[in-house]
Amino acid sequence: MATVQIMLNSIDKVKSFVNDIVKFDSDFDLISGRYVIDAKSIMGIFSLDLSKPITLNIHGTEDTAKILETLKPYIAE
Repeated sequence: MATVQIMLNSIDKVKSFVNDIVKFDSDFDLISGRYVIDAKSIMGIFSLDLSKPITLNIHGTEDTAKILETLKPYIAE
């Protein structure tokens, strides 16, 4: 499992994020406070506070480096 902090502070960013991660078979969880949602659920993402960085947990055996490279535009600095 890998964990990164991401920022999804616009509607376009949320849409492109979901479009990018649905290409992978791994499971992704977004954690914001006490809420844990499926990162492939666009409606779930919009239920979170998007003004702050969100923790993304990547579960699975796929190439984590490839996933992180794809997610680079969303990773919080």
